Amino acid sequence: MKKGIINKIALATLLLMLAVLALGASGVGAQQAQVVGSDLGLKGKLGEAIAKAPVGTGKGQIDPDAPRGAFGIPGAPEINYLVAILWAIWVGWIFSTVGAFGGVMAGVGHMTVYGLGDWVKPFKNTAPQLNKLLTDSIRTSNQWLVGLSALLSTINYLKAKRLAWPLGLALGLGSIVGAVAIPALTGGKVSFSQYQGWFGLFVFVVGVVLLYETTPRGQASKKAAKEAARAFEQSIKEKKDEAAQGIIVTEWSLTNIKFSFFGVEFKFNPIWAFMGGVVIAAISAFIGVGGGFLYVPFLTSIVGLPMFVVAGTSAMAVLVSMMTSITTYITVAGAALDWGMIGVELIGVFIGSMIGPRTQKYIPDIWLKRLFVVLAFYVGLGYFSKGFFGKAWVPM
Repeated sequence: MKKGIINKIALATLLLMLAVLALGASGVGAQQAQVVGSDLGLKGKLGEAIAKAPVGTGKGQIDPDAPRGAFGIPGAPEINYLVAILWAIWVGWIFSTVGAFGGVMAGVGHMTVYGLGDWVKPFKNTAPQLNKLLTDSIRTSNQWLVGLSALLSTINYLKAKRLAWPLGLALGLGSIVGAVAIPALTGGKVSFSQYQGWFGLFVFVVGVVLLYETTPRGQASKKAAKEAARAFEQSIKEKKDEAAQGIIVTEWSLTNIKFSFFGVEFKFNPIWAFMGGVVIAAISAFIGVGGGFLYVPFLTSIVGLPMFVVAGTSAMAVLVSMMTSITTYITVAGAALDWGMIGVELIGVFIGSMIGPRTQKYIPDIWLKRLFVVLAFYVGLGYFSKGFFGKAWVPM
């Protein structure tokens, strides 16, 4: 074969290979995933995200013909309302008892008990917009439950004069700043795995702080709080009028407010309380909880309040923060809500929140903290490992 013909064949082969590579790079011949192409009757950003999700019956896919589950999405986990109301009673009880952990327990319910976490996570690769939008929806749903419990707890503790309302008000005003900023900045940008990992890490760290507080060294720094707690517990045993010795504000100024509880005087700087509210609300809005598990250590460790006053004061600060954060998530980030699920859960939260303040006074101060520590370690470790490493290190 002549050399010229060989060169022409080689040149043609090279051009053909380049053409194949170019077509491959441009996606010609690649199998295109079929998307839903319709909002399936779902409104707002949720409907837009559903329309772009891949069709199918596997994980990370939407089957338009499947029964509708949570948030009205076909194929999503169907919420068992009996389980939902029982879990919500637990959420309401624990928040109204320790002034914290309601949002964390609400998150456990939505992510694990109802199965939403395992269903949402695979959308990270197949439909990232839907994954992030549902993450916002879970964050907002958690906060609805805490918001109602915070409202009821605030009213109950205020009537019992076990709410340091000037402190709760200063924290609450500061929380407005953080509760607006974080949903506006992170809405639609956080994947479920990231959310779950950070959720666990924050809870675990708080558990470590509270564990220190139960040690002899941590207890020694809270003499005033322990004295007030003993006086309150003695009053309960003797069936005295507890409201008559409750919170009494004794001094006001821009940088110093004093109040007494069962004869023991406490004081705080409202400016620092405001700044504390900003930081705590920012963190709690990011992980979609009430922030009580941060307000509690702030009030016990920095202000030195006894647990009997902490629960109500924390509830007031959380109430302001929740109202602000929920509004921002819905109006700015476009978070969707399952109103049927929320409605049932609110009934349970109402029941639990009415029981909590009536049982809290019979549980010793130290045992409330130990309960809190155990829950923080377990929940924190589980979600940290599941979010960042893909597998929970404890059963959940």
